[in-house]
Amino acid sequence: MDTLKTVSDFYEEYRGRKRIIGYSVLGNPIFALFAGKEEYPCVLVQYAIHAREWLTSFLALEHISRGVMRGGIWFVPLANPDGVALSQRGADFLKTLKSDLAAFLLKINKGKDFSLWKANARGVDLNVNFDAKWGTGKQNVRYPASANYIGSMPFSEPETRALAEFTKEVKPDATISYHTKGGEIYYGFEGRASSSLEKRLVAVLSEETGYPSRIVKGSAGGYKDWCVEKLNIPAFTIEAGWDGFSHPLGEEARDRVFKENGGVVLRLSEELWKIK
Repeated sequence: MDTLKTVSDFYEEYRGRKRIIGYSVLGNPIFALFAGKEEYPCVLVQYAIHAREWLTSFLALEHISRGVMRGGIWFVPLANPDGVALSQRGADFLKTLKSDLAAFLLKINKGKDFSLWKANARGVDLNVNFDAKWGTGKQNVRYPASANYIGSMPFSEPETRALAEFTKEVKPDATISYHTKGGEIYYGFEGRASSSLEKRLVAVLSEETGYPSRIVKGSAGGYKDWCVEKLNIPAFTIEAGWDGFSHPLGEEARDRVFKENGGVVLRLSEELWKIK
């Protein structure tokens, strides 16, 4: 399951609207694919912003293949291509890098096993690099690491800048961020009252997946957080997969993740359409 190759091949063969929204630290393209019609509602769904959570990229391809009944959906199936390559290919991927970068990554990872890596190729956790109470999360660190490093400033990384600029351009009516694992849905942002629309939509997502929902305390700088705080739109993080699975989730979790989440995008777009 080479995620980069699979997503790249899918993108090349896709006959619908598509584009490259930016490039990673190492120059890998960040793809976006559109399904549906240019009409309300518009939803943006992004996957695999955390490297070890690469299984969500395959869920993205499943979602795209199912099509869209209402409105239009933009899919960003692989938000962190460098990190995913590092998590999946490990030492083989390091051999393709400049020696100083390879040494840097080995040092901060504290070993050659990168399967649990979450960050990008600079050791920045992309999901704490957005401008939404940046640097105030309970687990944030201020040095390069395999996870939780906030970066030198909000949007210090090309991957987060690309996703933010693309989001502002397409002006979605709601967003979903796919992660693993835990079987939970996060919505809203601590210290900010949730709207009736957010509550209605998260109830629908919870019904569709069977996952409970909650507002996470002590979290900041995430894509969902930024969408809620800065763009004032409903945004949801879905932690797909039973918590009894071990990171990184692979083939053993695929059927369950797909079964629980396969209809999520269609259900969200349908609910938004009903509201209008």
